[in-house]
Amino acid sequence: MNEYFARQGLVRPLQGRILGGVCAGLGRRFGISAWGARFLFVLILMLIPGSQIVIYPILWVLMPSEGRPAAGMTGPMGRAA
Repeated sequence: MNEYFARQGLVRPLQGRILGGVCAGLGRRFGISAWGARFLFVLILMLIPGSQIVIYPILWVLMPSEGRPAAGMTGPMGRAA
């Protein structure tokens, strides 16, 4: 299933994550900013109360993380760039 999401361009990017990178990945896939995707995600989930408890973790598990950078490539505070 992870390969399917990766082929569709649904990956959790290493940059721009706040929690798991789900909204940042959705925003990248659909051509909107990460904050725009977060806003829409919250807005939609407000229409279906409690769904965020189920939907976000499922997407977090199903969406693969973006490829790891090469060894030694780190950003501020030793985090992977």
